[in-house]
Order: sequence, then structure tokens, then C-alpha cells
Amino acid sequence: MAFSSMTDIEKYMSEHNCHFYEAILHEEARDSLTDEQSIFDKMTSMYRVMKAADSDYDEKLKSHSGLSGGNGAKMQKYADDFSVEQKKGALCGEFGSHVMATAIKMAESNACMKRIVASPTAGSCGVVPAVLINYENFYEKTDDISDNGGKRTEKRMTEALLVAAGIGNVIAQRASISGAAGGCQAEIGTSSAMAAGALSYLRGGDEYISDAAALALKNMLGLACDPVAGLVEVPCVKRNASGAMNALCAADMALAGIKSFISADEVFDAMREIGELMSRELKETGKGGLAVTPTACRLKL
Repeated sequence: MAFSSMTDIEKYMSEHNCHFYEAILHEEARDSLTDEQSIFDKMTSMYRVMKAADSDYDEKLKSHSGLSGGNGAKMQKYADDFSVEQKKGALCGEFGSHVMATAIKMAESNACMKRIVASPTAGSCGVVPAVLINYENFYEKTDDISDNGGKRTEKRMTEALLVAAGIGNVIAQRASISGAAGGCQAEIGTSSAMAAGALSYLRGGDEYISDAAALALKNMLGLACDPVAGLVEVPCVKRNASGAMNALCAADMALAGIKSFISADEVFDAMREIGELMSRELKETGKGGLAVTPTACRLKL
């Protein structure tokens, strides 16, 4: 799609009197010479794959390295045990704890070579689905017959996924979504910004998207990509949970009316500059940060 800035998207929305997701849909259809319904259907299919990956999680699976597997089930049990009355369970609340569980499960499934949706990358695949799937489960599902078997809800979630895709595309054009090029800020940071924007759209509308994305990425600036043993497992899996929770924090701030002092486009540009300044040892080479701790070095033997 042609948009290279959030400002361009907002200008398009104003000129065409449309929603953020519609701007992304219109422009993608024009660029790809594909009809809008086909694009929307493809995005719906991707959302269904995300949900299937979550429901098909197997706590018994371990990655080839043995570094990943089973923690998603632990977090899920902890989330399911939540009780306000008994003061039991996650400090982050019922919704937040389920978000963390889904993020870990999705990232572990990736490490175990199961089917996931890169959003925007495989290493950050847990953030966006963790936020969207649980938002649907907690806030969108209804027994209302007017929902036509859940189709209205699925449409809403697809719209949010288009919002996320639009944010991710702008970041990819202005900065990077590659850990090797920009550090983990470019992967988990980008996915967190995508999720924050999508969640803000669902919860409040178009006016909150840019601020939420900016607030989320600002919190992730400078995050190193330092995979232990060169694998996208440690610390990557657990960073998916952190990125998802950061998205909730950013969305809530934006929805409260808190603005990002630095615009989203400028935050994206800053992320690019930080990535360029970052030592190559901290950009997926496995030669710096956590990857060279004594424990990590023993794991590589």
C-alpha cells in the first residue's frame, strides 16, 4: 500500500470521509489491483488462522532446542484461576492475564514449528493475536441474534486487523520490522504499536489510533535483539507477552485522552535512527546482550 505516514492516512480519511481501516483497504485494493472484498476476506482468513493457532496450542510440545514449550499452559492456568472475590490470580487482571497467556502460547507454537501468522514477523507473532482474540472473547462476543452467527463480530475484528496492518506497513516503510536491521524494537515494538492501534480502534474509534501506536512504540525504543543460542525463543517468547501488555497500557492511555507529545511518524523515524545507531551485536547476531551471558553461553555448547 502507498501510505508512508500516519499523516497521509489521516489526510486520506479526512478527504474521503472514511475510517482508518477503509483507507487501508481502498489503497491496498488500488495498489494490488484486487477488489476490496477479496482483501477483506483474506484478512478475515488470517484472523481465523490466529484463532486456530491459539485453540490448537499443545502444552506437551517442546521446541527442538528444548528452550520453549509449556509456559503458555502455566500462564493460562494462572489466568483461569482469577477471582476478584478471593483475591486470587493475576495482578494484571483477568483480561490482561489471558492476553499474556495467548501471547506466550502463540510464540511457543512458532518455536515448535506450528502454523502462526507473522504479525508483522514470526518472532513477534503473539502480540497482535493475543490482544485481538481476547478482546473479542471478553468484549465483543454476544448472544444477540442480530450478530448473525458472529459475522458482525468477525467483521469488527477484521477491521481492527486492517488497522494493525496499516500501522505495520507505515513502520516498515519509515523504519524497519526486522530484528536484524533494527533490533527487537522493530519486531516486538512494531507489533505492540500495531496491537495498540487496533485495540484503540475497537474500543474508542479512529481518533485514538495514532496516539496509541506512538505511545506503545515509545516504550519499546532501544530494545535489543539478543536471541540466546541464535534462536527466536529466549527471550523472544516472553517478550511477546510484554509487548502485548504494553499495547494495553498504550491503548488505555490514548483512550483516556492522553496524547503522545511526539507524533507517531516521528516516533517511527526515531526508531529507525536508534536501529541504525545500535551496535550490530545487539541486532540478532547472538553476539551481545542476553545472548552472551554465562547461562546463554552454556546453552550453546
